[in-house]
Amino acid sequence: MKWLKYTLETRTEAVDLIIDMLGELGIYGVEVIDKVPLTEAEKKQMYVDILPEIEPDDGNAELVFYISDGAPDENSSAFYNSGTGIEDVAAFYSDELIENIRKGLENVSNFVDIGSGAIYISETDDVDWANKWKEFFHTFRIGKNIVITPSWEEARDINEEDIVIRIDPGVAFGTGTHETTRLCVEELQKYVNRDVKILDIGCGSAILTIAALKLGAKWAYAIDIDETAVKSAKENLLQNEITDEEARLETGNLLEDKELCEQLYKEQYDIVVANILAPVLVPLTPIIVPALSEGGYYICSGIVKELADTVIKAIEDAGLKLVSNTCDNDWVCLVARK
Repeated sequence: MKWLKYTLETRTEAVDLIIDMLGELGIYGVEVIDKVPLTEAEKKQMYVDILPEIEPDDGNAELVFYISDGAPDENSSAFYNSGTGIEDVAAFYSDELIENIRKGLENVSNFVDIGSGAIYISETDDVDWANKWKEFFHTFRIGKNIVITPSWEEARDINEEDIVIRIDPGVAFGTGTHETTRLCVEELQKYVNRDVKILDIGCGSAILTIAALKLGAKWAYAIDIDETAVKSAKENLLQNEITDEEARLETGNLLEDKELCEQLYKEQYDIVVANILAPVLVPLTPIIVPALSEGGYYICSGIVKELADTVIKAIEDAGLKLVSNTCDNDWVCLVARK
């Protein structure tokens, strides 16, 4: 099988927003090529003696992904420019996927500099892409005592107080390696006890749901807009021996589905966690407040520093009191209380 390789030029500050946008289009497993210096945590996870040399960061990045089903039609160019500076960008191509990406980039450009937004397409040979990424995901620790490990590895050096979580992310977001996930897990460690009920919005791989239950929460309700993510989440729950009586998973969009919201409000949750990007958190926050119990905590991340004040305003406008504001590199995690 031949694959089409898509390379999208952008800026490093736009990478996470664009990856999220691509995920909504069903494009997963995006490779990020940039010159951002490695963090100490990333260095420890590379499992090599000699680290790669990285040129000085110029702020540019490339996102690479592969598509196997379909190709540009014969009238399409080998080069597509999705930048917002072109007056009639649709004239450059007729490929539906590229058109949807262009629209997504235009939306992202309202929040952050996306750079040129140029997309190059080339053909590549067959590779086992479904399993190749496993080379780069290994066992690691989060917070005080949480150990994240994939199914193809055996966790070592486990202490008696450690909580082991088995995660196979597949196409779903959330392995614990990203700053936003780590921040949310660390906050859950502060507030979860055996009496709490958890609501996990945008659950992805269900890593936060699993962490909360293993920390002692008595029940969790997890929702994601993506059916594929929910399927991956269910598999991860099974791997961690979490039953249907302990957690409920559902596909849905709280921003659009009023019936889902009404169903949600029948229960009160002691902790609501949402690891979603800031443009979604702003309209989502007032929607979840009725489901949060008095004295309950709202933990939200996926927020770049530049948009933190916007989310804080949404939190305060919804009647919640900000409790903490924690940063990890360029990412922010906010905790508020009702």
